[in-house]
Amino acid sequence: MSLALARKYRPRNFATVAVQSHVANTLKGAIARGRVAHGYLLCGPRGTGKTTLARVLAMALNCERRGEPELQGEPCGQCASCQRIWSGAASLDVVEIDAASNGGVADARDLRERAMYAPSGDDRYKVYIVDEAHMLSRDAWNALLKVLEEPPPRVVFVFATTESQKVLGTVVSRLQRFDLKRIGATEIRERLAAVLTEEGVRFEDEALGMIARAADGGLRDALSLTDQVLSLGETAEVTADRVTVALGLVPDDEYVALLDLILERRAGDIFAAVQRQADAGVDFVLLLAGLGRTLRALLAMTMGGALPDMSERLRAALQARTGRVSAGDLVRMLHALLEIEPMYRKSGQPQLLLETLLVRFALLDRTVELEEVLKGFGAGGGDDPPPRRVAHDARVASAYAMPPSPPPAVAPALAPAPAFITPAPSQTATQHAAAAAAAAQQEAAQRAPAATVRRAQGGAPTVEQVKATWPQVTTAVRSSGRGMVAEALQRLVPVAVTADGVVTLSHAAGDDTFAMPVERARADVLAALQAQLPGVHGFTLQPTAPVAPSGAPAPRAAAKRLTAHDVQQQRTEQIAAKDPLLEAAVKALDLELLD
Repeated sequence: MSLALARKYRPRNFATVAVQSHVANTLKGAIARGRVAHGYLLCGPRGTGKTTLARVLAMALNCERRGEPELQGEPCGQCASCQRIWSGAASLDVVEIDAASNGGVADARDLRERAMYAPSGDDRYKVYIVDEAHMLSRDAWNALLKVLEEPPPRVVFVFATTESQKVLGTVVSRLQRFDLKRIGATEIRERLAAVLTEEGVRFEDEALGMIARAADGGLRDALSLTDQVLSLGETAEVTADRVTVALGLVPDDEYVALLDLILERRAGDIFAAVQRQADAGVDFVLLLAGLGRTLRALLAMTMGGALPDMSERLRAALQARTGRVSAGDLVRMLHALLEIEPMYRKSGQPQLLLETLLVRFALLDRTVELEEVLKGFGAGGGDDPPPRRVAHDARVASAYAMPPSPPPAVAPALAPAPAFITPAPSQTATQHAAAAAAAAQQEAAQRAPAATVRRAQGGAPTVEQVKATWPQVTTAVRSSGRGMVAEALQRLVPVAVTADGVVTLSHAAGDDTFAMPVERARADVLAALQAQLPGVHGFTLQPTAPVAPSGAPAPRAAAKRLTAHDVQQQRTEQIAAKDPLLEAAVKALDLELLD
């Protein structure tokens, strides 16, 4: 049998361990200076060199030439002890344990008892390598606490794990912990190139890049995948086409084709494209991950950031499409992709999930911006300051202007209008207030219908005039920074106006959801009403009593609670009302507001 590349080219000393120099140099220095600890915890992803470093440490501690100045803590790799430890043969001083199958408390007690026996020689160390240490049970860890705290002389424990969070904190405090890094694609390509050159195999740089990306940071995985590619075909070579076929990867051209469907808004063609991938037997999990990498690379290009590792062909294709989609839309796509990924692996309909996700991407231009939603609630924007300033000046002007004649007495249920009590203004303040009042009146004259203005000069307006001016009233309230009050005003209906200029606002019987915020903001609402309709001197809130078919009053209806759907519908109506074209599109296409 041929020896696998991952075993044949496994490092035999600290110097040849890829990337993990921070760990290798520390261990080598500890051996050279005689400061070897009694326990080590090696953490990191799979295939990054944890077990390899543990074996090299065991070899260096028991090397027959240990202590020679030229070695400087490295194992010689040639003596009988190094050969025996490296080959995995039986050794009295090095014991490797798989915690996945020996993780019980009985196994831990057996390990503790065996550790009491001295090494085979006075100049040797007894090394216990426990792989997959996170599989040890809590009781097993507790059984090892005493021996880890006070171990016998010349006994070293090395624990290797991929899930360090499962190791008890009391155990970690008794060990020296080292976190191994993921191996980057560049380092993996360099190591693969060296291995294939040593083997005399022809290779393509693009093929090595594809293997490095598929290895996902593990050098052992990269070597295993290279073995898999070499097994395909009659000749020993590593090409991009062979890597695609052997590993079942999706070609970069397919990602570019899907990206074009999204950018060109061809939502109807997405189903055929996904079905073509399904017929080819593509793993949709890999397709989703590759699409995420492609969108991320396009986002990096759009924002001028550092580009990830990719083929030159894909780089050129994405460069040609830079600028056709905004960075905000790319972020929304990536966010939607991350949201769907957890349910994607558990779903029984992965193709349907992928199709709906891509259709959402293609129809992203039909969504409503969140900024428009915030503007609809008066959260601020570029167009808000002027109206807000006019409304503020109107309130200041009414404070400094001559007090109006007292209004006639009203019903006891009517709350009195707020009075402005101010000190006597100076001449400059009076002139400023008069100018502000004139500006406010001019703004009101431009917004209100001509009939409303004419009627306001003669006395109280009619209810039809109040209804016609109601949108301007809500806009003035929103401009003053009371967006929620404006939303509540839109749900109230003017039903009557008294001769004294008191407007009656009606709301549903038994439901004061919209009446309460208007009542709390009575001063602001009245200021907006008087700015648009000077003949108005107050308002009152009145529930609408439902009438039964027989003519008798109907029973009081229970208050209806707002649901998420109701809020979403109200927001859509509010945004659509600001633009007739958008309102027509909402009704024709049945659009909905996305969060």
